[in-house]
Amino acid sequence: MKDNVRIVLVETTHPGNIGAAARAMKNMGLSQLYLVRPQRFPDAEATARAAGADDLLARAVVCDDLDEALTGCGMIVGASARARKISWPQLDPRAAAARLASAGGEAAVVFGREHAGLTNEELDRCTYLLTIPTVPEFSSLNVAAAVQVVSYELRMATAPPSPADQPHLATADQRERFYQHLEQVLLDLEFLDPANPKHLMRRLRRLFNRVELDENEVHILRGILTAVERKAL
Repeated sequence: MKDNVRIVLVETTHPGNIGAAARAMKNMGLSQLYLVRPQRFPDAEATARAAGADDLLARAVVCDDLDEALTGCGMIVGASARARKISWPQLDPRAAAARLASAGGEAAVVFGREHAGLTNEELDRCTYLLTIPTVPEFSSLNVAAAVQVVSYELRMATAPPSPADQPHLATADQRERFYQHLEQVLLDLEFLDPANPKHLMRRLRRLFNRVELDENEVHILRGILTAVERKAL
C-alpha cells in the first residue's frame, strides 16, 4: 500500500481519539498523522488507546494551523457529517479512497472537531467533501471511527490482493468435463430424465456458473461424483 495519504485531525479535544485514530491507521497501513492544535498531546490516554501504534504517535506532526498540515498536498478530502448550504463535490468513503489511491504526490483526509466538525473556511481548502453514509437520525460518528472507515477503504483501494484472494478459476474445458461428469452421474442415478436432460442441466450450469468455481473446487466436486459412482456400483 502506498503511504502518501495524511490523516489530519483538527483541534481534537479528547486525546483518546488521537490514540484510537493512530491504531486504526496502523491497522490499515497508514502512518502519516498530522494534528492541528490538539487540546492535549502528548498524553497518556492517547498512548493507551493507540494500543501498540505508539510509533505513529511519536512521529505525529503537530501543526499550528490547517494550512501547515496541508503543505505539499494536492488532493485534499474533508470529512463532514453536516450538509452545507454551498455544495462541495461530494464523495462517499469508497469513491474517495479510489481517487486518493490514484492521486499522484501527497494527499490528505481532514477530520474536524468532535463537537463541531470542520468549518466552512476549512472546507474551502478541500477539493472534495467526504460523507460517510449513516442513518439520517444518528449521523454523527466518533472521529476515530470515521478514521477507521476511511483507512479501511484506502487499504481496500490500494493494497494488492494476496495470492489466497486470487484462486485460479476453472477453465472452460475443466468446467465442461465437470458438467459432463455430473450429467452422467445424474443419469446413472435416474435423477435426470434421459429423454429431456437439457432443462435441468441448463439450470445446474447457471447455478455453478454463478459461483465462479475455481480449479480446486472443480476437483473436489468431481471427487464427490466419483465417490457417488463407486457407491452406486
